[in-house]
Amino acid sequence: MQNLSKPSKIFLFLTELFFVLWLGGYVLRQIVVYQFFEPENLSLKLSIGSSSLSDILLIILPVFVFNIVTYAGFLVTFIVFLFISKISLKKEGWLFISVLIVAVCAPFEIYLLAKDYKIATTIYSMSFDPTAVMNEIRERLVTLSSFSLIEIVSFIGIIFLSVFQPLKRA
Repeated sequence: MQNLSKPSKIFLFLTELFFVLWLGGYVLRQIVVYQFFEPENLSLKLSIGSSSLSDILLIILPVFVFNIVTYAGFLVTFIVFLFISKISLKKEGWLFISVLIVAVCAPFEIYLLAKDYKIATTIYSMSFDPTAVMNEIRERLVTLSSFSLIEIVSFIGIIFLSVFQPLKRA
């Protein structure tokens, strides 16, 4: 992978940048959103009043939008990098595994981002029912409940793979 052209290096940098920003935002969104609910049954915490709920949702709106934008940027730059770099996935086993992880997780993440987009547009419209939005957020958490944790661990594995580059043939 040492013989990359200048455009390939640029897209590799952009891919890594969007990846790190998205992963950090993804973890942040999970932490922030889970703070609203009780751990046992995912009911809204009693300490959150319905009057302050709309203000809270307006404050966390950028987290949803940030994740949508950075994942789209990551996916596009990653695909462009793969095509213009012309790296042999047979020789770069670590990259092949990374591509598989991204390809397997992408449909599920796009589905969840579609839900996030719906939530974000509802909040952005400024005429929303905070309880209905919280129900949508709860539904998003329940839909693919443990997928988020699996995805975080998988993508941290991609960081490990890209740093140590195992399964690399000379």
